[in-house]
Amino acid sequence: MIRSLRMFLCIAVLAGCVSAQTRLNGAGATFPYPIYSKWFSEYQKEHGNVEVNYQSIGSGGGIRQLQAGTVDFGASDMPLNDEQLKGMGKPIIQFPTVLGSVVPAYNLPGVSGEIKFTPEALAGIYLGKITKWNDKALTSANPGLNLPDKDIVVVHRSDGSGTTFVWTDYLSKISPEWKSQVGSNTSVKWPVGLGGKGNEGVAGVVAQQPGAVGYVELIYALQNKITFGPVKNAAGNFVKASLQSTTAAAASVKSMPADFRISITDASGKDAYPISSFTYLLVPVQWQDQSRKGAMVGFLEWMLDKGEPMVTQLDYAPLPKQVADMERAKIKEIH
Repeated sequence: MIRSLRMFLCIAVLAGCVSAQTRLNGAGATFPYPIYSKWFSEYQKEHGNVEVNYQSIGSGGGIRQLQAGTVDFGASDMPLNDEQLKGMGKPIIQFPTVLGSVVPAYNLPGVSGEIKFTPEALAGIYLGKITKWNDKALTSANPGLNLPDKDIVVVHRSDGSGTTFVWTDYLSKISPEWKSQVGSNTSVKWPVGLGGKGNEGVAGVVAQQPGAVGYVELIYALQNKITFGPVKNAAGNFVKASLQSTTAAAASVKSMPADFRISITDASGKDAYPISSFTYLLVPVQWQDQSRKGAMVGFLEWMLDKGEPMVTQLDYAPLPKQVADMERAKIKEIH
C-alpha cells in the first residue's frame, strides 16, 4: 500500500514537471545554425523549464512554416519584404541576431596561392560569361598565380536559402546585368551551374569537381577547412572574410531602420568584407499562449545579454551596441 502510494506520488511529480515544460518550435536559416544551436542549449541549461526545438531547413522553409503557423518563430538571412510581411497575416518583428559572411570556395588543383576575386569576375562567372580559370578577369587580379586553361564549374544552392539571398543581393549591387537578368532572392533562376542542397551539398560538389567554385558560409568553410579567396570590396581592397572584416562591414551601418530591415553587402570601409549580412529571428508580436510568449521574450533578452558574447567563438560578429539597444526596446512590443 505504502509502496503504491510512493509510486503514485512519483508519477504525479513527474507529470507536474512535464506539464511545466514550455516548448518553443522554430525553423529556418542554416547560416546561423551553429550559434543558434549553442544558444538554445545554453539557455535550456539555465532555464530547465524551457526547451527550444529548431529545424535548420533554410530561410525559405522557415518563412513558409511561420506563415503556416506550424512553428512559433522563424529565422531568415533575408529581411522580409512588404509582400512577405503581408502574407504572414500577423504582425512580425524581425530581430537581427548576429552577422556572418558568405565566401567563394573553390577547388583548383595545382594552384597553391590564394585566388583573389573581383566583383566583375564573380558576376561574370555566375552569369556564365567567364568560363575559364585563365580568363583575363581572373589573371589580372592574380598576377603571381599560374591559373590554368581549365573550365570553371559553377556551383550554387538548389534549395531556398538565405545564403543564396546574401550572395545574389551582393551580385545585384555590383552588376547591373545580374540585377536585371537574375536579381536577388532565396531562390533564383540560375543562368549556369550545378546545384547542391545546403552548405554540405555545395561544398560536396566543389570538392568532387576539379575547377569548381561555389559559395558557402564562412563558419562552414572554416570548420571544414574549405579553400576560399578574398574579394575586392567597395574601397578597392581585397579582403578575406573573417570576424574582423565582417565586423568592419557592420560598422558601415550608421543608422539602423526602426524595423531592422537593412542590407550591408558591398559595404563601405577599407577593411569591410563585401559579402556580409545580418541574420534574423522572425517573432510574432501577438501570442495566445502566454507561457510560450514568456519563454520567447526571456530568450530574446538572454540572447542580447548573455548570448552575444558567445558569437565570436564561432566566427560570427556580434551586433553593434546601437542595434542591441534598439532590440531591447522592441522586445517590449511582444504581448
